[in-house]
Amino acid sequence: MTANIIRVMIVDDHPQVRYGLSVFLDLWDDLQLVGEADNGEKALALAAQLHPNIILMDLSMPVMDGVTATRLIKEKFPDIQIVVLTSSIDLDMIQQALDAGAKSYMLKNVTIDTMAQTIRSAAN
Repeated sequence: MTANIIRVMIVDDHPQVRYGLSVFLDLWDDLQLVGEADNGEKALALAAQLHPNIILMDLSMPVMDGVTATRLIKEKFPDIQIVVLTSSIDLDMIQQALDAGAKSYMLKNVTIDTMAQTIRSAAN
């Protein structure tokens, strides 16, 4: 087991995506899933409870979108790094998330190696 575990929270409104990401995270000894939320409002509450190192944040969600959640989480918890994980190439929305404090972004169709490296880079 790696000494430096990266605690990851998944925020996505699709249960299948959250499940797939949880399976992916389980493949790596240094990545640990600590929580899941299906909207930005729940993500904000969970971030306060769980203090993950990284949040994988979808942008389009009900109740509170990923851009708003990113801004609020970064205001309250500047040490939590947020990586936008999106299926659409809406450059305006991605830029809004980066302006709100997201560290980086990636499309949901990246390889698992790229995803792991992006999470590790954001944590460092």
